[in-house]
Amino acid sequence: MKRVEIFTDGSCSGNPGPGGWGAVLRYNGTEKRISGGETATTNNRMELTGVIEALRLLREPCEVVLTTDSRYVCDAVEKGWARGWRRNGWVKSDKKPALNSDLWELLLELLDRHRVTFRWVRGHAGHPENELCDRMAVAETAKHKSGGENT
Repeated sequence: MKRVEIFTDGSCSGNPGPGGWGAVLRYNGTEKRISGGETATTNNRMELTGVIEALRLLREPCEVVLTTDSRYVCDAVEKGWARGWRRNGWVKSDKKPALNSDLWELLLELLDRHRVTFRWVRGHAGHPENELCDRMAVAETAKHKSGGENT
């Protein structure tokens, strides 16, 4: 399996509000940067979208180390919450509906295809790739705040 490094971040101005995401993929000395956003979204949706869009670019099953500052994404995957929500018809243990089930469904399908290890880093703490992804996500948020289009 090819080994790929992915770094992601999401941003939102207001929650909900305009938002953006950024991701960096590295494989064999090559780096690819991608980003996008929406005019009406939430921070958690942007965090998830960054991860999904990065994993979607992989053309074959890969071994991935995915670094993010999103506890929401890391905990829901690593602690098995997202799979449990899906098993329970997108209902959480407190009987409330699981938010963002459309995105979780997409992510779980991608996680079944790839071998992904999640690494959490503290946001805004000087991690170079996290800072880069944050800048990309914030730029997309600003673009969508002013009525710009997806990239």
